Amino acid sequence: GAVRMGRPRPFVALYFWEPTTRRSMSEQTAPAIEIRTYDRLPEEATRIRREVFMEEQGFVDEFDDVDGRALHVVAFLDGEAAATCRLFAGEREGELVLGRLAVRGRFRGHHLGARTVAAAEDEARRSGARAIALHAQADKQGFYERCGYAVSGPRDLDEGVPHVWMSKGLGTAGEPR
Repeated sequence: GAVRMGRPRPFVALYFWEPTTRRSMSEQTAPAIEIRTYDRLPEEATRIRREVFMEEQGFVDEFDDVDGRALHVVAFLDGEAAATCRLFAGEREGELVLGRLAVRGRFRGHHLGARTVAAAEDEARRSGARAIALHAQADKQGFYERCGYAVSGPRDLDEGVPHVWMSKGLGTAGEPR
């Protein structure tokens, strides 16, 4: 059957983790990661993508018609928008495409990219998807491999930047991935 991207809930999950700096237990306050999903492009995702892809990496064609039909995932760290990606129906039956994963520079190193991808994968499973494809910047291939993705297509260029198609099969909720 077709993958259904029904109206998402505004709040998906709240995650906590311990900071990487060593402090006494009385001094530790773990930053909170909150993941939210949106059925239209939120201003927080627009700001993150503009900062990362356009200002930092020099892309020009960042926003397109896919934004109007995608599910947008935004990760907040201690209440501040820090990472985003989008998820939309692919060309193959049962497949969704994950794209535009971006983590703001000052929030890198906190595993927000992996947590944002995991949240998108959970949404994909809930919608009935069996697989996710993505068009990764070639220098990010190792990150996606650590998230369980494998190269599934040729390298090509997107605005002059090398990219590679990758994909990952999804188990349904409760099944091994």
